[in-house]
Amino acid sequence: MSKEAFRTNPVSLEALLRQCGDGKIQLPDFQRSWVWAEDRILSLIASVSCAFPIGALMTLESNSGATIFARRPVQGAHSGANDISPTELLLDGQQRMTSLYQSCMRREVVETITPKNKLVRRWFYIDIMKSLAVGADRDDAIFTVPEDRRIKTNFDKDILLDLAESVREYEQLMFPLNRVFDWDEWQESFGDHWIAKGDAPKRDVFKRFKNEVLNNFKSYHVPVITLAHDTSHEAVCLVFEKVNTGGKPLDAFELLTAMYAARGHKLRDDWLGADGKKGLQTRLAEFGRAADQSVGVLAKVASTDVLQAIALLFTKRVRAEKEAAGVSEHDLPAVRATRQSLLDLPLEEYLRYRDAVENGFKRAAKFLRQQCIHRVLDLPYQTQLVSLAAIFAEMGEAAEHAGQLAKIARWYWCGIFGELYGGAVESRFAKDVVEVPAWLAGGPEPTTVRDGVFRADRLLTMRTRLSAAYKGIHALLMREGAQDFRTGQGYDLTVFFDEGVDIHHIFPQDWCEKRKINEKIYDSVINKTPLSYRTNRIIGGIAPSEYLAKLELGKKNAKGQIENPPIPAAMLDGYLVSHCISPQFLRADDFESFMKHRRQALLNLISKNTGHSIVEGAPTVDEGEEVSEDIARDSGLLVGTV
Repeated sequence: MSKEAFRTNPVSLEALLRQCGDGKIQLPDFQRSWVWAEDRILSLIASVSCAFPIGALMTLESNSGATIFARRPVQGAHSGANDISPTELLLDGQQRMTSLYQSCMRREVVETITPKNKLVRRWFYIDIMKSLAVGADRDDAIFTVPEDRRIKTNFDKDILLDLAESVREYEQLMFPLNRVFDWDEWQESFGDHWIAKGDAPKRDVFKRFKNEVLNNFKSYHVPVITLAHDTSHEAVCLVFEKVNTGGKPLDAFELLTAMYAARGHKLRDDWLGADGKKGLQTRLAEFGRAADQSVGVLAKVASTDVLQAIALLFTKRVRAEKEAAGVSEHDLPAVRATRQSLLDLPLEEYLRYRDAVENGFKRAAKFLRQQCIHRVLDLPYQTQLVSLAAIFAEMGEAAEHAGQLAKIARWYWCGIFGELYGGAVESRFAKDVVEVPAWLAGGPEPTTVRDGVFRADRLLTMRTRLSAAYKGIHALLMREGAQDFRTGQGYDLTVFFDEGVDIHHIFPQDWCEKRKINEKIYDSVINKTPLSYRTNRIIGGIAPSEYLAKLELGKKNAKGQIENPPIPAAMLDGYLVSHCISPQFLRADDFESFMKHRRQALLNLISKNTGHSIVEGAPTVDEGEEVSEDIARDSGLLVGTV
């Protein structure tokens, strides 16, 4: 940015609105459409009519001859405004300026929204007498009428107010607000009307109205903060977010859309689709879904996720080229996935990597299915998809070999059980995209693998899907061959959806509460496992020994047909073992011994998949809850009790 990053000047409202109408002030294309409601426009007009402040505007100088952003005129501007090169782009104040331009300057009916969210067409008026009443609320004097300028009642049979002709405006002392900056002609006709009627004093009423109300519009000035034309893209993005706190935050995708549009490429069409073709958002959401599911595990991939993966590959290539050219380590550009790196992404590089990254995300979905992660609800970290997609995009077919996939799986589970992708992750993305491919080629272990050590005490504090490791444990159980207690089926994609598999208690909640077992213990991940919907119904709230007996006996329906076939005890024990459950303790309803045994079995499962020994330690805080030492000790889960 230049030394004079911005300047602040008061500018007359009339001049600002005329510049909006003429196209001298336009909107950057990342601005949303004008959507202000009727009551908000009325309140805004009332404030101006009383000379009350309506807040500052913020604009960006438009550099002559350099089109950085695609832009468009203010809604309702003159027909030739689009052909004008703007002097400024309006960053903050679109709703206010458009509302005032349409209601107070433009000679056409205004499309707006009622408090009940109905799209309507309205003319704006001010009641002259009400506006001059001492102590009156100015808001009561400003109102709208329908497009035909008639307010009706009794199912449109009776007319309460008719302003369809100028003479009726004069008669009822109702001033059209789209004449507030150009009232001379209206005033002359108004005066002639009342002179002809023999009521010349009415002219004095208008004179007072002009002095006390209309001149407030004419003399009104708005503070305008103007950013220099060389303000960085990131600064524009940040400023827009700060000043538009009431609207949807502006992300890098929106800003990049405006920049690419200036070069003729429609980035939004790539993402959302156009001309009957599905966009990338839909293609990813639908990829790899089950037959009866509307979306797959990529349903929440955001446009910025895709841009981050592209930026990682682009900046990595640039760094490698500089390094090959002999640039010193100190001067090498960083591999980045920050917002600034997205805003600096050239259109040519976006187009270069776009298809490869789409395939990278789709390959990531296949990988997740192999890890038994089938729903977006069960995805441990949405953020980790960025690294995963970038790695698959770069590796291509080389990542398909079993040995490589095993390494990628280890990296993935280390990220989950090390709980490494829950905060600021851009620096980890950069390390992943550099280190993981190098590791697959025989290099050292990546940082994420080295950092991905699980602490044993975390098992007790994981109770909900808010924890990535909680989701990870259940995916691992299914991947390692857990079989449903009732059917003995493994949880592949078809069974998972057909049987309504979800996470359920092993020792039922009702059973635990009746025995006054602390909720923080029985509700932990140690006492939960993936089961089908029908199996969970059999379990109900009874003791494990009872529901196991029910499963062994089987069940017939009212017609004598077998509904659930009997299960031999040895076979059922095998199903239990596949869930890291000791049949001995479950059949004995021995909750304490069950918890100790399963804790160790789950730790062994995590250790197997991360390649790390499990670290023991003091209990930690998770999800805003403290686990007291006495609770942990009572559960038999503190170090030394296993």
